[in-house]
Amino acid sequence: MSQSLANILIHIVFSTKSRQKLLSKEVRLELYLYIAGVFKAKNCYCYQVGGVDDHIHIFCSMPKTISVSDLIKEIKVSTSIWLKTKDLTNFHWQTGYGIFSLSPAHFQGLCKYIANQEEHHKDIDFKDEFLGLLKKYNIEYDERYLWD
Repeated sequence: MSQSLANILIHIVFSTKSRQKLLSKEVRLELYLYIAGVFKAKNCYCYQVGGVDDHIHIFCSMPKTISVSDLIKEIKVSTSIWLKTKDLTNFHWQTGYGIFSLSPAHFQGLCKYIANQEEHHKDIDFKDEFLGLLKKYNIEYDERYLWD
């Protein structure tokens, strides 16, 4: 085959350092647009971004030209710099992240889930949500190193 083709759908989740509630609704709306721009610059598509004051979810296609760790680093570094221009001078993301593969059959469901994060988090906090995702995707972890 003379052409390389891919459709890798991923769900990325990460929080603010120590889950500090730093992301106001106004900042989040601008942040989501900024993140979409970062993805566009990397030649991939950002389908849905959402979250609450202490974490975000990103549903996107994974570009075939960059590794997962490099993509996450690009998102975190560029958004941290940008957020510091929004009077969040001590802003930091958590060190780690969660990334989950997604079947195209679950496309609409994940978009809805991410869009409804504010409603979802009336009943569940970030830690319980993240632990649920790890269990759903059968990911082994050591909780001593899960939170920072």
